[in-house]
Amino acid sequence: MAAVCEEDPSLERHFKGHRDAVTSVDFSRAKKQIVSGSMDSSLMIWSMKPQMRAYRFVGHKDAVLCVQFSPSGHLVASGSRDKTVRLWIPSIKGESTVFKAHTATVRSVHFSSDGQSLVTASDDKTVKVWTVHRQKFLFSLSQHINWVRCARFSPDGRLIVSSSDDKTVKLWDKTSRECIHSFCEHGGFVNHVDFHPSGNCIAAGGTDSTVKLWDVRMNRLLQHYQVHSSVVNSLSFHPSGNYLVTASSDSTLKILDLLEGRLLYTLHGHQGPATCVAFSREGDFFASGGSDEQVMVWKTNFDADYCDVVKAQKYGSSVDGTHGTASEMDCGIHHKKTKTQDSSRTHEQQDEENSLANTLEHILGQLDVLTQTVSILEQRLTLTEDKLKECLENQQKILQNKTN
Repeated sequence: MAAVCEEDPSLERHFKGHRDAVTSVDFSRAKKQIVSGSMDSSLMIWSMKPQMRAYRFVGHKDAVLCVQFSPSGHLVASGSRDKTVRLWIPSIKGESTVFKAHTATVRSVHFSSDGQSLVTASDDKTVKVWTVHRQKFLFSLSQHINWVRCARFSPDGRLIVSSSDDKTVKLWDKTSRECIHSFCEHGGFVNHVDFHPSGNCIAAGGTDSTVKLWDVRMNRLLQHYQVHSSVVNSLSFHPSGNYLVTASSDSTLKILDLLEGRLLYTLHGHQGPATCVAFSREGDFFASGGSDEQVMVWKTNFDADYCDVVKAQKYGSSVDGTHGTASEMDCGIHHKKTKTQDSSRTHEQQDEENSLANTLEHILGQLDVLTQTVSILEQRLTLTEDKLKECLENQQKILQNKTN
């Protein structure tokens, strides 16, 4: 079933105030504010309320390349070419604390979902994890062999994903601090990576103009999109997990329907490269920034009830692979048979052969779905066993404490 939407996404507002390219955008939790970072070395906080003034925060000595609100909305983190990370209180005063984070440009900052940790990525080829309140360095992840463009926590905070100019996307276990998998299918530098809201899947985009989605449990490519004609700079999942919005140097934003595995919308707003994009926490808006110095706010206009309730359930199986999508054809699962026409054959023979090929293809598709279903059931059983083991261990600890 195709996505049911009320109408196309519409441009709600656009903000002008930066004096150079916008590099990063993010919404506060309550959706009242948007923060943007820019090559002009400043951050700006914009209000969604009409007639409310914007605030410019100055402190970084060079281009601000990444910004993010903390989950509570009480802090903003920023990373800069000046090699520092700053934590700001997004009030009129715009006070900030600075910590020397890396030995080179900081390209990415991201809060864990509980707001306790911050992960940063840098041109010094490392990913670093910090405590937010003490601003204390915890540890480095250092297996990339080139600039690290982006790093993100998984929704449950157990994993970290990072993307680099070494053309890899790496998955890390936060507790053991080990790289548990490297995805090497990208044909270029990987600019941006993020976790699906379920935590089961990641999406990445880069200089090869593609967007790829991988299952992080089976470490396999799920979907592969070639919808942009230039570098993919940024991407963001809709909170329902059913859609992905991308920003590219081809000046467009694209919305992908992940259930159908197809391009849903192409949006033209920015003059020149679209550099960054982010959905609001509820998904009813998304913001984009560009090298045209503008921040644009778009109304998603998706039918929230339908998309969030019905499709969230359906997508759970789609990401797991139990529901084949059109885009999985790109992953080599289903191959369309292209035949050279032989003039000596009759049309009836060709029709029969095509019909047979289609039937076989359908059967193969069904078998593929069954195989994947069994695989998912195995994984869920493993998860249940792990949970049971955890419960038993906790029970033992409680009993030991009581006896002690």
